Amino acid sequence: MRLLLIAALAALAVPALAETPPVTAPTKDTDPYLWLEEIHGSRAMAWVEAENARSLAILKSDPRYEAFHQEALRIVNATDRIPTPSVIGEALYNFWQDPANVRGLWRRTTAESYAAATPVWETVLDLDRLSADEHANWVWKGANCPPPDFTRCLISLSNGGEDADTVREFDLATKSFVPGGFSLPTSKQSVDWIDDDTLIVARDWGPGTMTTSSYPFVVKVLKRDQDLAQAVEVFRGRPDDVLAAPSVLRDAAGHRLVLIVRAIDFFHSEYYELAPGEQVVKLDLPQKADVKGLMDGQLVFTVFEDWRGYRAGDLVAYRPEDLVGLAARPFEAPAAHLIFAPGPRQSIEQVAISAHRVVAAIYDNVRGGLTSFAFDGAAWRGTPLPVAANSSVGVATASEVDDTIYYGVEGFLAPTHLWRADAATGAEADLKNLPSRFDAARDVVAQFEATSSDGTRIPYFVVHPKDMKLDGSNPTLLYAYGGFQVSMLPAYSGAIGKLWLEHGGVYVLANIRGGGEFGPAWHEAALKTRRQLSYDDFAAVAKDLIARGVTTPRRLGIQGGSNGGLLMGVEMVQHPQLWRAVDIEVPLLDMLRIGHIGAGASWAGEYGDLDDPAVRAFWERTSPYQNLKPDVAYPEPFFVTATSDDRVTPVHARKMAAKMQAMGLPFLFFENTNGGHAGSANLQERAERVALEFTYLARMLMD
Repeated sequence: MRLLLIAALAALAVPALAETPPVTAPTKDTDPYLWLEEIHGSRAMAWVEAENARSLAILKSDPRYEAFHQEALRIVNATDRIPTPSVIGEALYNFWQDPANVRGLWRRTTAESYAAATPVWETVLDLDRLSADEHANWVWKGANCPPPDFTRCLISLSNGGEDADTVREFDLATKSFVPGGFSLPTSKQSVDWIDDDTLIVARDWGPGTMTTSSYPFVVKVLKRDQDLAQAVEVFRGRPDDVLAAPSVLRDAAGHRLVLIVRAIDFFHSEYYELAPGEQVVKLDLPQKADVKGLMDGQLVFTVFEDWRGYRAGDLVAYRPEDLVGLAARPFEAPAAHLIFAPGPRQSIEQVAISAHRVVAAIYDNVRGGLTSFAFDGAAWRGTPLPVAANSSVGVATASEVDDTIYYGVEGFLAPTHLWRADAATGAEADLKNLPSRFDAARDVVAQFEATSSDGTRIPYFVVHPKDMKLDGSNPTLLYAYGGFQVSMLPAYSGAIGKLWLEHGGVYVLANIRGGGEFGPAWHEAALKTRRQLSYDDFAAVAKDLIARGVTTPRRLGIQGGSNGGLLMGVEMVQHPQLWRAVDIEVPLLDMLRIGHIGAGASWAGEYGDLDDPAVRAFWERTSPYQNLKPDVAYPEPFFVTATSDDRVTPVHARKMAAKMQAMGLPFLFFENTNGGHAGSANLQERAERVALEFTYLARMLMD
């Protein structure tokens, strides 16, 4: 559920800018760049085209660009990539893109064939052909093909990569869309199957049915052969909610739970069951929870707040019927419901559910492990599955008909290994290995800690040459995110390895507060008006790198996207002397108008409500757009965004760049007219974006 909300959606002293006089929220009279908020406006697009042309001419004329571009293309188009599997019934499905299939193929094979060195794939849907036939630029958003038959799917497609999508019924047997079948036009929407002839849908039903965050809050039941106007309303949230979203959970024993989540804000929700007879019944889960699925009739969820004897971060299971009226019942001993309780330096990063097992990726000091849990009638028992030491681990897919799971294990310097395991017996096989994309023999990984402004120790990883000299001469790229309880974990990146590490660069990943590396408390420490701690954490890591002799401000660059793009903007404004390069991807930057741009109103739970005087005061002194000054020697940033991003939107990057332009401050800017919030809609666009960014970083830090 939390992933649904996210889709549907790193100083030792107080920064000097904290003492600057507060500014007022921009209005039409005070903000000269509001015209850039008209995303497809002719004046705005003319500005974008001019800035694209200027910046691309600079970056693409660099002799490194073409080499980087060709390397990036070889990496993203490599045919020996691991085809990530998804189990649907007895078959394995995969979505695949390459130069011959730019928009992609949805294809399938058998488990036996998949295990072979060269699987035999059967094409199910060709998005390039479909796009050509329908004169569209379809981007794959996924398929929902429920048990027990696994024959009909709801396929979601986005035109250009935006969050809004169309949903159409598809027949796996005939490999075609169902004539006269379910078809939901473009909207930000959530939809699931109740049965073969019934959907539960939250979408734009017309005026007054979308929240101020731009998501639906009205849920209806739609029968086969009905048009949208005939759908029957079963639930209505409020316009100031983030959204209301349905989801139908099923397990191998035949249990079904039709769940409706009313997201009050990004982290607080109410949970309801649509019971027989279309009766809506409230389930007394904690408001801060993350529902993982259904197993043997039990609802599996993580609590993000202390609740009925459980600690924030615990993984628990309850029968849905026991959650009805639970709030009014006396406290019960929690032992029978507790699956796993993380320690103070642990976090549960992922939960997958097979037919009879709950499988959790559990991290200890940002290093991964995998455990399979089963209920023995009295308590949950866990059995570890094999994972290489000092690695990251994630479950790619879990079967709904047996206990087969496929999971990947990787590290900064260790290419991904895809394992297949029986979560019940522990039998496993190292199934597929990603070939190396760069020479990692010369590098090592170290983990250090920096001391932040309040004394908290902030861990970070450094990937560096074995013979690195501690004389401050090393070009260093520092990355972090620091928000929404999203953890930054060790991962294998061919692009970073080939375009940065092989050229002598150092890569640093910081685990700053706001993320989820150490559970809910690590996230909540930097919420709302406490967010400066996250920014202090990041600056502390930079200062620690400098103190260790790894780098100097002349050789230090930073990179982050989305909430990490906001982090980049804040760090550039608060500590301009610390950085030489600032790579700002699909960012938030105008925090005083965040509620009026894209889905920004949905993030009040993370950033605070600007109607709160304390929150407004914080962002008045912290928002990068408002605190940019004309007489400061800022590093030259590179803004990367996308016109079709309807979540953050390109508005923030545009306005910040235009303001710098008016102040005579240097910057580079690239706005992809495709790609959505990912910044690129296909592999070719991704390769171009990666090449541009590393050309910029090399120019700034290696020259």
